[in-house]
Amino acid sequence: MKNQIKYMVFVFAGCLQIACTPQSQIAPATTSPTTQLIATLPELHGKTNAQLMKNHRPTLIKFWASWCPLCLSELAHTEDMTKDPRFANVNLITVASPNFLSEQSTPAFSQWFKGLNYPNLPVLLNDGGTLAKQMGVQVYPTWALLDANGKVVRVVKGSLNDTQLLALLENPQADLRATKTSFSQPNQRGKTMNTHTIYLAGGCFWGLEAYFQRIDGVIDAVSGYANGNTQNPTYEDVSHRHSGHAETVQITYDTDKLSLPDILHYYLRVVNPTSLNQQGNDRGEQYRSGVYFTDPKEQAVIAEVLQQEQAKYTQKIVVENVPLRHFYRAEEYHQDYLLKNPNGYCHIDIRRADEPLPNKTVKPFDAQNYHQPSDSQLRQMLTAEQYEITQHAATEQAFSHQYDDLFDKGIYVDVVSGQPLFSSRDKFQSGCGWPSFTKPIDNNVITEHADHSYNMHRVEVRSQLAHSHLGHVFPDGPKEKGGLRYCINGASLKFIPLEQMDKLGYGAWKNKVNE
Repeated sequence: MKNQIKYMVFVFAGCLQIACTPQSQIAPATTSPTTQLIATLPELHGKTNAQLMKNHRPTLIKFWASWCPLCLSELAHTEDMTKDPRFANVNLITVASPNFLSEQSTPAFSQWFKGLNYPNLPVLLNDGGTLAKQMGVQVYPTWALLDANGKVVRVVKGSLNDTQLLALLENPQADLRATKTSFSQPNQRGKTMNTHTIYLAGGCFWGLEAYFQRIDGVIDAVSGYANGNTQNPTYEDVSHRHSGHAETVQITYDTDKLSLPDILHYYLRVVNPTSLNQQGNDRGEQYRSGVYFTDPKEQAVIAEVLQQEQAKYTQKIVVENVPLRHFYRAEEYHQDYLLKNPNGYCHIDIRRADEPLPNKTVKPFDAQNYHQPSDSQLRQMLTAEQYEITQHAATEQAFSHQYDDLFDKGIYVDVVSGQPLFSSRDKFQSGCGWPSFTKPIDNNVITEHADHSYNMHRVEVRSQLAHSHLGHVFPDGPKEKGGLRYCINGASLKFIPLEQMDKLGYGAWKNKVNE
């Protein structure tokens, strides 16, 4: 970091959303209303404002809540930041807001915090959340950036890692998505697995990547640029400078689970193979469709599948079937784009990944046939996020999972075992940022465990068969439906749409959805 640090940063919690003020609009050196308000807030360890807020320095403030699992998991690291030399010229404080957004009262919060061991973590108490309201905080955590004069220049709702914070201090307009650390990155798989790679172009790579990541047997999907005439192209080269590349997804799959024809059948169900240089609303040579292989023997296999597909169309199929000349990984902000931006543009229905292929038979789910996978098998089956949450009780970011806002009819099964756990009939919008249910699909499919971490008394819930960590159950749900709220990590679940339950072996549970 440069010696001259010009900004202050606040920490809040929730989804990543950004508002910023250009540097040219930074106010002259004055004491802002924000810093004046901060100066009035009591600190739990008795530290004074003069100790916490050094003049002419940026300030990191974390708004957090005692009920937020993600916030609690970050407290130790936030405390470590106070001793990190990279932040030596930055004021670092955190803010709790009793009696705001479901936070405890001031006495209750103070008593609870005394039971924790964070002696170096500065915690200001803002009863009623005046400061949080001024910053527009509605979810936890959230970060904001103030210049050295106390003027807000950026607000970021969501967890930020050290790299992002340093980038934010260096440049308030920095693209934080490019440096965001996410559990959602595909896990590195075991080397003993039989794998192969094929390269597929089919319009905007965001949707095709997200689609294939959902297919059982696909190990990894990476967005990039293939078969153009420019070395190391940028997105601008591909989109505006006619580099000749196609937006392409590198698909690595387990050949013990999927064949190349299987991959192609999944591919052809979500692209229009007769559309030249266009998929959905996207037009241009970069959006052409193609299958690019590295093994010459595969050309005949691809040709046969395309010939079979041709029988479905009167127009000629225009999917390229040519060798891969080169593949360049796209910029980091393109990777897992729809995981980072759940409402982002997608020209395909990624839910079709859950539909079995016509030639694949699926046995009905039977709990008696379930066998607990080994740890190495779990690492192969699950993404890094799914593994850490189900096996190590980690917590995904609030408002980050697509299941939070999903209310289609169907059931939610354990991502590890496939055991049915919850029904869409019992799902409700709690506003907490995680999928919420009033009850499990059956009382026997989950187990409850006392959780006394962070000096709290919570009830953890796990799946009965695989013992997967799911989340917690709280007594603040809809009273008319029993008063419980099962707060569940979306990454612990897999959604089975009602119309697919028979095909996927879950027809016996349709009455749990339709009642």
